[in-house]
Amino acid sequence: METDRRRFERVYDDCYDAILRYCLRRTSREDALDAAAETFLVAWRRRDDVPVGRELPWLYGVAGRVLANQRRSRSRHTAALANLQPVAEPDAGPETLVVQHYETADLISALRRLSVKDREVVRLAGWEELDRDELALVVGCTPNAATKRLNRALDRLGRELGVEERKHVRLFRRRKVAS
Repeated sequence: METDRRRFERVYDDCYDAILRYCLRRTSREDALDAAAETFLVAWRRRDDVPVGRELPWLYGVAGRVLANQRRSRSRHTAALANLQPVAEPDAGPETLVVQHYETADLISALRRLSVKDREVVRLAGWEELDRDELALVVGCTPNAATKRLNRALDRLGRELGVEERKHVRLFRRRKVAS
């Protein structure tokens, strides 16, 4: 009987090149190498789930999900960077660009002065654009508690930015339940 390690080594030796080619046809070389490595990491962790005799198709499925995760991550990263970039008018002069740069730098500096938990809840809601239920799931609490945490963190952020009083705008609307 083949041990887990030997079976994994055999699957790796038999399938790595095919998985790498699969990834290379879908993304850049660097990302393909990362995706192939991640695919085999998943295969190792889930080695009991890898079907005997059908390893390659199973690995293709894993690689496809790994590549999809990479694309989503890249898309979120690009969106977050776009949110960080100052929005300038097409013909904005250098003065406008300088002011916007310092405003962005002030925000990032104020975020750094928050606690790790406050910083994370603000980033999840603002930059990752999670709704209250998703935020609650990530931070491990009820949706109402997540909303309260976010509001308190935003109040602290406002104080760090020198805002005396944040207008209490409802950040998350309750979803209407169909009757």
